[in-house]
Amino acid sequence: MPSVEGWSVTGIEGLPAAERYASLQPRAGLVRGKHYLDTTAGTALWGRLPCAADAPVLRIRPGETVTIDTLSHEGFLEDQEKDPIAYFGAHGVLRPDVLADAVEIARDVPHDPTTDGPHVVTGPIAVRGARPGDMLAITVVELTPRVDYGVISNRHGRGALPGELPAGPDNVSVFTQVEGTGSRAVGVLPLRTGGPNRVRFPLRPFLGIMGVATPGDVRLNSVPPHLQGGNLDISLLVEGATLYLPVAVDEALAYVGDPHFAQGNGEVSLTALEASLRATLHFDVVPATEARRLFGGAHGPVVETDTYLIPTGLDQDLDTAVSNCVRNALEVISARYGMDRHLAYAYLSAATDFDISQVVDLVKGTHARIRKSDFTSAAGTPAPHALRTASKRDHRVAVNTPLPRT
Repeated sequence: MPSVEGWSVTGIEGLPAAERYASLQPRAGLVRGKHYLDTTAGTALWGRLPCAADAPVLRIRPGETVTIDTLSHEGFLEDQEKDPIAYFGAHGVLRPDVLADAVEIARDVPHDPTTDGPHVVTGPIAVRGARPGDMLAITVVELTPRVDYGVISNRHGRGALPGELPAGPDNVSVFTQVEGTGSRAVGVLPLRTGGPNRVRFPLRPFLGIMGVATPGDVRLNSVPPHLQGGNLDISLLVEGATLYLPVAVDEALAYVGDPHFAQGNGEVSLTALEASLRATLHFDVVPATEARRLFGGAHGPVVETDTYLIPTGLDQDLDTAVSNCVRNALEVISARYGMDRHLAYAYLSAATDFDISQVVDLVKGTHARIRKSDFTSAAGTPAPHALRTASKRDHRVAVNTPLPRT
């Protein structure tokens, strides 16, 4: 994760400026993408996902990068009084370190917690030339924390232990400080409420929501994931990973949101360490014929990292989600490596871990980690997706560009 040492920092007291992340307000600082997209009342939805009927807020060409100031919803939900200045101020965050886009969304964007999800979603982004049957490849180039704090929540009726936790009548939101920057950054928690911070865990930022629009004119609730992506909560989508999404409408209409600083697989309390990120993403279109060669008949999103191929499985029932993930893994191995189905099944049983992405988003998610190195000697193994490889190489050396100020 990139360091931002040397920035002017206010915020949580007790740490030297060089050991804290600076607050990245909208349209401030440096970006790496060719395009920049902030989260405003005109570019965001609160609790709903874009559909085919939504007009794009940005139009790009395949092979281009976009830097997006994504925004966490925690700190201004209804059970937090919809007032991020007061909520974070009560935890010691100074006014200049409360994000201005959080204040704007809480004030200006309608939200009905009885029917809408909690997430702030930025987009949609139209990618020229994308058509149904293609796959949209979104490579995570860079993720930079916008603040040095976040929130982990457990709400009644939700989480892995509904009716058991929270123990009292109220929802529980745990303000979580971040210490350090770069590879030394950790989240810190006390052993007991009000006590000193003694528990430290590493940060692994990623975007919980990445998706493309569904057909029709109905905006889906932002909570359950689906075959076009959405609230996947796959913690492996860190810098360098690529998410492949089946395109369902012309120009794909991509969107992102739900930024996380860290999440354990399962996300059992309901949320991860929710906190805002500046995300630079590279967008490519994989034509339908190439997508079929790479992923066969797999249904739904597929992730690729330098180490793993990661098919997914989704369903309201966890057992069915695992079964769907196994079927998709068989499709990927058979398509990419030409392995007989019964032999691929044996391989998966002996060598592949099947993980629970999350169990708290109504539709449960699973993912498999297929080691690519296990197939390096397989005859006819296709080369990595050329566009993806080029995008990672080109944008690792991109020059920072000052944002215009308005």
